[in-house]
Amino acid sequence: ETGHEGDVCARLRAHGGRMAGESVAPTSSVLYAAHKHIGSRCQQQNSAFLACKKQDADPSACLAKGDAVTSCVLQLLKELHSSCKKEMNSYASCLDYHGNDLKKCRKEEEDFKRACPPN
Repeated sequence: ETGHEGDVCARLRAHGGRMAGESVAPTSSVLYAAHKHIGSRCQQQNSAFLACKKQDADPSACLAKGDAVTSCVLQLLKELHSSCKKEMNSYASCLDYHGNDLKKCRKEEEDFKRACPPN
């Protein structure tokens, strides 16, 4: 997971990482907060991207698959923002405050999971 987070963040920033009403890419705390949702919802796109990278050392060969991952993540974050904004923001804020230490934000995580269960 850790080795690929940088890829997602870089792809989000490269595409402007904008959701409706936002002008900046999602922070690492937002991505950490949504990591279980991203892992389940965008698994197919991410697996295809990683398989492409494994097969071809040329980064440009996998741009379309990387774009599919980025689109999936951005769409998911937009949906989470609409469905459970308060709980997600609370969880992401806690993670931001505690340096993305998941153990220190279990209450906020449970509230978020209750409001928007990962599939």
